[in-house]
Amino acid sequence: MKQFLAAFMLILLVATGCQQNQNETTMSDNPLLAKWDTPFGVPPFDKITNEDYKPAFETAMAEHKAEIEAIISNTEEPTFANVIEDLERSGSALSRVARVFFAVNGANTNDALKEVAKEMAPKLSAHGDDITLNADLFKRVDAVYSKKESLDLNAEQQRLLEETYKGFVRSGINLDEASQTRLREINGELAALAQQFGENLLNETNDMKVLVTNKEDLGDLPVSLVAAAAQEAKNNDKEGLMFSLQRPSINPFLQYSPNRELRKQLFMGYALRGDNGNKNDNNEILSKMASLRTERANLKGYKTHADYILSDNMAETPTRVYEFLDKVWAPALEVSKKERADLQEMMKEDGIDDELKGWDWRYYTTKVRKERYDYDEEVMRPYFEFTAVRKGIFMLANQLFGLSFTPIDAPTWHPDQQVFEVKEADGTHLGVIYLDFFARESKRGGAWMNSLRSQSKLDGDVTPIVTTNFNFPAPTENSPSLLSFTEASTMFHEFGHALHGLLSDVTYISLSGTNVPRDFVEFPSQVMENWMSEPEVLKLYAKHYQTGEVIPDELIEKITASGKFNQGFSTVEYMAAAYLDMGWHTLETTDIQNGKEFENNEMTRIGLIEEIIPRYRSTYFSHIFGGDPSYSSGYYSYLWSEVLDADAFQAFKETSIFDQETAKKYRKLLSQGGTKPGMELYVEFRGREPEIDPLLKKRGLMD
Repeated sequence: MKQFLAAFMLILLVATGCQQNQNETTMSDNPLLAKWDTPFGVPPFDKITNEDYKPAFETAMAEHKAEIEAIISNTEEPTFANVIEDLERSGSALSRVARVFFAVNGANTNDALKEVAKEMAPKLSAHGDDITLNADLFKRVDAVYSKKESLDLNAEQQRLLEETYKGFVRSGINLDEASQTRLREINGELAALAQQFGENLLNETNDMKVLVTNKEDLGDLPVSLVAAAAQEAKNNDKEGLMFSLQRPSINPFLQYSPNRELRKQLFMGYALRGDNGNKNDNNEILSKMASLRTERANLKGYKTHADYILSDNMAETPTRVYEFLDKVWAPALEVSKKERADLQEMMKEDGIDDELKGWDWRYYTTKVRKERYDYDEEVMRPYFEFTAVRKGIFMLANQLFGLSFTPIDAPTWHPDQQVFEVKEADGTHLGVIYLDFFARESKRGGAWMNSLRSQSKLDGDVTPIVTTNFNFPAPTENSPSLLSFTEASTMFHEFGHALHGLLSDVTYISLSGTNVPRDFVEFPSQVMENWMSEPEVLKLYAKHYQTGEVIPDELIEKITASGKFNQGFSTVEYMAAAYLDMGWHTLETTDIQNGKEFENNEMTRIGLIEEIIPRYRSTYFSHIFGGDPSYSSGYYSYLWSEVLDADAFQAFKETSIFDQETAKKYRKLLSQGGTKPGMELYVEFRGREPEIDPLLKKRGLMD
């Protein structure tokens, strides 16, 4: 059941749209509910229409409700099989509909889907509450839980029972009727607010574009990105070069454009998304969400929202999170100040008698990096053509785990998608992976992994179907998609999530794949990034897209030498957002008067230098206000997981980065999903708890 309740909270970013008409087909005609006669049972995206989703949701919710009623009305004595396992089985149709809808709505939305999302968000929230706050259902769960010591359960079954019981308690089942009524109201309001936050953000991101007609304003912008900007202008019926607030567009412009005013225009456009005092302003929404979360935590007996969320994470308490962040913050801030001094000096050499600003940082970082390390993005990009990087990742998975990837002809939600069957070394079918590489206005920002079907074995072997989604620059008429080093690293990162889903080998969906605590889920993804820049791995995939030349040693040396460059900035901008997240969610008051003032005070408290802004300011911090709510009080988890991944990769470095015995132990960790606590899984793999020193050294914050 946990899988379905999580799906209700996963309201992805959507934009305002028009009202859609009710589907008039019968349910047997609805492809979302019919049997999927497709390769390996993938969703029939080619048959699903916008009009299918709403009636499918409503039918699937009714079916789920009937399944829950059957568990409650069962006159037999409550057992693990007829309560806990039947809960696992319940809602399969709803899960299928929700997984497809939210995947498509996040990656290829349209007006009709936006309207469905807006209407369904509160309904799904209410449906989830109807289950988790159902006293009769919990009575049967509690009856099984109360005799757990006498049940002959294996370790995974014990874990499922514990997690199921805890899920009901954390959802508020033990509250009085008045408190539960208020809890339902809060949950519904939060779902609607998160939906609106996402709509506003997508609108703000898509609304601003800057047309450049003077090529001198481009500086040394790589040729492939010039072509992409020209294509964007052409797509908008304009002459010249067009840049947007999409990261593949704005980030290179900030790196290369010598026109300081244009850099400022785009930088401020990005930094003020959701904070412009217009119809898309998110300040009131996020303040209200923080207030409601505090009230909800209080109802459940917790001091703050962070106390509530973290009690189910590895970190356990806000105090431990702050102690962890503080250990890294001081050295990172000091390094960023040294970086600032270097950039300020370069700026003066350019003849600019002014203080360094946020819109200058990336530009002068690029210049200093080239001067100090002879690192030139224009020279590097041709070796990171997106297909070559994808092939490199597949080769790495083959080297480590014996996996192979075969393209298949399967329905997709967009023509650009690629679909592969994943096989074991002996040819056994393991799963299916979808890859959606390119940025478009119908896709939310960032990169992420979805699970269209989770692995399980409760009623026979069910193999996983996963998706990875990116926002890379699209190919142009004259050039393929050439990635930056960071974008290539992102592909490795998301594939790490995909492997977590693909290599799962558990019985129950609720414990499958990425169903782990938030501060553990980023560990497998970040481990993969370590291989990306290893010379042995680079030689496998980094080949010039025109000549086929393998990346030369001198370029690899430049990558290695500059690896720790600008890590002060990278660490500080990330950590500022993590502190901001914790600040919002350790509030003990529900009376929040001014969100802007609160954010400014938090940044002043930690001593953030004015040239750096948080990676996500509050008004566009979709991780905690507009997306999966389990990231609230959880943005620290990327750094927390990096402690694990830096330490874990040392296990490979101590032997060989392709060492089969170490890879076998690591695969075992991935295969167990959430069947054990994260630290227990890690210690089984590493033989001890992680150490923080490898992280500090990796980021250049420690000698």
